[in-house]
Amino acid sequence: MSVVNDNITLDMFQPAQISADESDRISAPSIGFWKDAWLRLRKNKAAVVGLFFIVLIVIMAIVAPMLSKYGIDDQDVVNRQNLYPRIPGLEWLGFDGKDSTGMDTYELNGVKQNFWFGTDELGRDIWVRVWAGTRISLIIALIASIGDCLIGVAYGGISAYYGGLVDNVMQRVIEILAGIPNLVLIILFILWLGGGMTSIILALIISGWIGMARIVRGQVLKLKNQEFVLASRTLGSSDQRIIWKHLIPNVLGQIIITLMFTIPGAIFFEAFLSFIGLGIPAPAASLGSLNQAGFENLQIYPYMALFPALILSILMISFNLLADGLRDAFDPRMRK
Repeated sequence: MSVVNDNITLDMFQPAQISADESDRISAPSIGFWKDAWLRLRKNKAAVVGLFFIVLIVIMAIVAPMLSKYGIDDQDVVNRQNLYPRIPGLEWLGFDGKDSTGMDTYELNGVKQNFWFGTDELGRDIWVRVWAGTRISLIIALIASIGDCLIGVAYGGISAYYGGLVDNVMQRVIEILAGIPNLVLIILFILWLGGGMTSIILALIISGWIGMARIVRGQVLKLKNQEFVLASRTLGSSDQRIIWKHLIPNVLGQIIITLMFTIPGAIFFEAFLSFIGLGIPAPAASLGSLNQAGFENLQIYPYMALFPALILSILMISFNLLADGLRDAFDPRMRK
């Protein structure tokens, strides 16, 4: 049985005001490509965790060496030789300054100061050396990756845009370089120029740009015949303007993703070269040289290999997690 309310009258209603201008107005704020990618990246927990650890390690690499009064090569083989890590409050985790036999290395040497990462056979503070070495590894990887990016973007963009004979010749050059093993090429280059940061950076750049060039070439080939490029060419834009103002910005997402994958590769190659003795010369340090020194003392002083290996692993994993997150964020097919 339905009940009808007799108290409803026409004066209780107001006619809706419909305007043609209002119907075309967008009520919600527009979201651009980069903002949309950032919003989707924030939802990727693994990528956010990777970004957090990258930022944390970068900050520590800058600030941490300043927290110790010792420099990267301050030695004391009498009082500070081979002290085990001692961190106040974390003694229950084994950071109590005692060796495998339970002997307190600090009492044995009469040292009252705490060394969080311990000291090496020359009495140098491993805390300072690890974070200073992390800074050097990050600088090498970042500069080498940016160099790869600049060369690869320019080479791949020009090759794809002009096409024809230019593309054929440039691609044959890439195939020749790709046929030479990267490791052999890098080692020969370092042996020719000698060790040091500059030599390692140039050695990483000389073969690392090939992957970037191929990715940019493939993307530009898909875009160069689309309508917005034809319109720009019809309006009289030069080839340089079309490449750098229209094509490259539309490939920027793929460039950033590839760059994020290139950085951990450069960190690994630098660590490997330092590990085999072709990297940063002493007394400077990098994650690779510190891992090599820790490997030599692994059975007697395992803590010397623990911290540089841990930071290197976290960096590699974090960059790969961030790169995976960026790839999903920039891919419109991943939208839910």
